[in-house]
Amino acid sequence: MKKLVSIDINNKGLDVAILITRITAAVLMLTHGLPKLQMLFSGNPVQFPEVMGMNSLMSLVLTVFAEVICSVFILFGFGTRVAVVPLIITMLVAVLYIHAGDPLAKQEPGIHYLILYIILFITGSGKFSIDYLLHKKQSSLAWTNR
Repeated sequence: MKKLVSIDINNKGLDVAILITRITAAVLMLTHGLPKLQMLFSGNPVQFPEVMGMNSLMSLVLTVFAEVICSVFILFGFGTRVAVVPLIITMLVAVLYIHAGDPLAKQEPGIHYLILYIILFITGSGKFSIDYLLHKKQSSLAWTNR
């Protein structure tokens, strides 16, 4: 019971929370990105919003890059802080441009993703990630070269 009300931060618990956040955000975003990827390669005329002076094809390509490629990077914890930047931009465009005139209920998914991506930008990918393994390997190589 004492542990349930404790405010102490457990590093292992934090790493597990980051892992859950990474996997959840990546898998859920892939459900949005994969249909757009199919749309991109379908051969049909692109039906996608033109954003900030870009034509619909360029807008779709950038969205697919963010929602599919960057989500896969986040899933495995590879370059997480860099990978969330295009997703943060994509969610800002979705909330502030595409759904700007819509009610909050329509903006809410984009806001939720935006919050998750900002958290991942702040925390990084955590201990259970490729980033951690690469950093650990790089640190051990630097130590042996002394």
